[in-house]
Amino acid sequence: PFQATQLWNSIIHALHSQVEIKRRRQHLKTYKNCFTGSNAVDVVLSHLMQSMYLSCNDISRLKGVRVCQALMDHKVFEPVGAKLYLFKNEKETEFEDTNTSLYRFVNSSLTPLPRKNKDSDSLSPEQICKQKRKRCSQVEELLQSINVHASLPPKIMINEPTRLLSKTVIDDVWKQQALLRLLQIIDVPLLEGILVSSVKTKPDCFSKEEDLIISNTFLDREVTCSLNLPELDKWLYAAIECLEYFPDQFIVMVSQQLPPSTNTPCSLNAYKKILFDVIVKYYSQKKDSLLAAQDLDIHSGIIELIEKGKTDQAVEASQLYLKLLAPNTREELHRLLTFIAIASDPEGYKLQKQFDNRSVIIKTCTKFILQNKALSKAQAELLTQFLMDNHSELFKTPLTLLELTSRRLESLLEGQDPDISSGFTFCQRVTDKEYEDQKHQTNRYLLALAQEVDNDPTVPLKQKKKLM
Repeated sequence: PFQATQLWNSIIHALHSQVEIKRRRQHLKTYKNCFTGSNAVDVVLSHLMQSMYLSCNDISRLKGVRVCQALMDHKVFEPVGAKLYLFKNEKETEFEDTNTSLYRFVNSSLTPLPRKNKDSDSLSPEQICKQKRKRCSQVEELLQSINVHASLPPKIMINEPTRLLSKTVIDDVWKQQALLRLLQIIDVPLLEGILVSSVKTKPDCFSKEEDLIISNTFLDREVTCSLNLPELDKWLYAAIECLEYFPDQFIVMVSQQLPPSTNTPCSLNAYKKILFDVIVKYYSQKKDSLLAAQDLDIHSGIIELIEKGKTDQAVEASQLYLKLLAPNTREELHRLLTFIAIASDPEGYKLQKQFDNRSVIIKTCTKFILQNKALSKAQAELLTQFLMDNHSELFKTPLTLLELTSRRLESLLEGQDPDISSGFTFCQRVTDKEYEDQKHQTNRYLLALAQEVDNDPTVPLKQKKKLM
């Protein structure tokens, strides 16, 4: 039972130390000290794999979601924003593994199980034991959700490797292992273009002083109040999420064009037309697409996998590539792909009368996502369509990458040579003596092959020269 409690506390330690907590915006409102649901699942999965020495075959992302659900049920963290108020009076709130669901820690306690009462000093030993048994049973509910037993060795339970490494080292390991795995899936001839991101991180305008004045408060009030935001349909919700990355002039443009709210289908369609036109206008004016042209080799590799019907490998390669992008670019791309996926629904709002929604989206939005003269129009549209159709999976961390990263961090903590690559590689490190032996052996084989060709009477002289 004590080991089970240690595992519980170590998971919460990992969440507190590794999730990205910052000011975020949702529905054009700002919330402080928040993290996303998908980020929490990534941290939990990574920590469990490290704690259980890579027994990751039994840990799916769904189980990671169940762990986060158990943590939220025990008030380790809670949802923020509209979700908090929608479910305030309900017994259970469902945890969401998305980049748009926001959560906040309830307090800094490492053990969010029932607290000791003020009168606990007067409790009898039997009552104290009863409380401990109840606490352990709650912890074991968590363990059962991921098929982990409380009898694991103490060394594994209390192992928290990432707490001993700096954030810079951890980030470098993530990037290194993502590249290693990406190189195994697709053929990238040169690495110089992807070792350093070409996209500069935009300044986070929501992480300034707390008395920040937001200039688009009129739009905030207009959209959230007149549209009854918590009950907004998913089309409008996805469109408004895209506006978060737009400059103020476009926000003002939307606010000036918004018609009076009547809560009728016609008024909602008017909102949708305005929002779609503004989104297209904004991205049409941008010089650069969201995916950098210098990553052509990666784009071509993913397209080749798609054309060969290797969908699973194409999804994983896309996940790894997006993991290498700057965070602001990745989040902006995620919102845009979510929006165009919803807008392409043939049963949804009609974008153009003469064409179906999917065709309009692909023709219009491909250049926003990918612009490269080396790719044909058909290839660019194929990649855009693939990203759009798989947008819900692309921004999750593949389990293979979690395993590679866990193994690498574990080796660093054990003091192993940092130059030895862990996980999937194309080469195996050898000693100087082994290298020299192999070089001489290669020369002998080459000489034997040359003699065999020279002594073969069936091969013409011209062919022999060519072979030599």
